[in-house]
Amino acid sequence: MHRSVPTPRVLAIHAHPDDIEFQCAGTLALLKQRGCHITTATMTPGDCGSAEIGPEEIAAVRRAEAKAAADLLGADYICVEFRDLSITDDNDARRRVTEVIRRTRPDIVMTAPPVDYMSDHEVTCKLVRDACFNASVPNYKTQQWEPAPATDHMPHLYFVDALEGRDWFGRPIEPEFILDISATFDLKLKMLACHASQREWLRKQHGVDEYLESCRRWSAARGASIGVAFGEAFTQSKGHPFPNNDLLREVLR
Repeated sequence: MHRSVPTPRVLAIHAHPDDIEFQCAGTLALLKQRGCHITTATMTPGDCGSAEIGPEEIAAVRRAEAKAAADLLGADYICVEFRDLSITDDNDARRRVTEVIRRTRPDIVMTAPPVDYMSDHEVTCKLVRDACFNASVPNYKTQQWEPAPATDHMPHLYFVDALEGRDWFGRPIEPEFILDISATFDLKLKMLACHASQREWLRKQHGVDEYLESCRRWSAARGASIGVAFGEAFTQSKGHPFPNNDLLREVLR
């Protein structure tokens, strides 16, 4: 299956606020430069992301941080409103994520990898993969308020890096390809810095700005493997029924 789009609609959907900024914000910025409409989405509002304030309070803070990061990119932002450490693979979740696909109508979807360090990420991957398929099936009803119509095509699906590019056993996970984000790395870092609640939490724990430095180190490591300053890694889902042409790299040529 081959499908090309001059200026694709792009959806980046990951588990928590800041996952997108760590793993694919540089690439999203490159796509934005080429005229793509971009939506970022998080499965949760990051309600477990504090040891000092309660879940509803930190969730409100982190929704605002995710929106601020999306604003820097010129993207829309959606929170699917699951809860941290409680994303489950069930029919209700599939319906809710399918509704996100139908409302955003993407040509390119970026999401969490199949294997990562925590269940929220892995379940997000499975739900998004299922939703990409379900979205084009007219008789699949999402049971959401004012549901969007079924989509008319299967999006190109890409998995981002696992944390530090390793599986549960610490073994490296080799990506299919790495993109040069040297030109947009500064914006990526500014987007990540919008997540001040997490940045301060780690600063207190480590005594240094580990939040931004860890992003810099990993982006530099991925970049070094292809001879550039900074990079982001991806693997495309090419199994049935997903398109096999590499629309992401076609757009960025």
